[in-house]
Amino acid sequence: MATPASTATLEPRVDSDAFRQVLSRFCSGVTIITGLAEEHGRTVPAGLTCQSFFSLSLDPPLVAFSVARTSRTWPTIEPSGAFCVNVLSAAQQTLCRSFAVSGSDKFAGQDWMPAPATGSPALPGSLAWIDCAVETVHPGGDHWLVVGRVLHLNAADHEADPLLFYRAAFRRPAAA
Repeated sequence: MATPASTATLEPRVDSDAFRQVLSRFCSGVTIITGLAEEHGRTVPAGLTCQSFFSLSLDPPLVAFSVARTSRTWPTIEPSGAFCVNVLSAAQQTLCRSFAVSGSDKFAGQDWMPAPATGSPALPGSLAWIDCAVETVHPGGDHWLVVGRVLHLNAADHEADPLLFYRAAFRRPAAA
């Protein structure tokens, strides 16, 4: 078995533009992470678009996502100790874009229902939602890696194409 190189002896050789270009070849699904935030003494829904989401463990059931440290939304959700992952359908591209904009009222005119375990917003039309408690948050470069314990989940009762992101653009799966 090979011995891993010490990080102290490794020199960065990867250009950030090349890194971005190469990793754009990895297709990912798109989600909206939602939660409840305190604003001026009242509880309000908050959310952000996220494509860096994945299943982490079956036992216990854990999921994870990464969010930029510069996010203004995640710090408002984190204190609640909970979040909901909304897996987007291809029909939700406009919704995805609206949740990607910083500083706007992302829930203006947006229907949602409280997820059963945490009350975090579950968005109608999503392919699935996953209601989670924050298990842990780890620093990871210019991002946070958020691990959530799955408390409740639901898959839509309708069939729809997922919203995919590939080579810096939204995509649909190719017809079979």
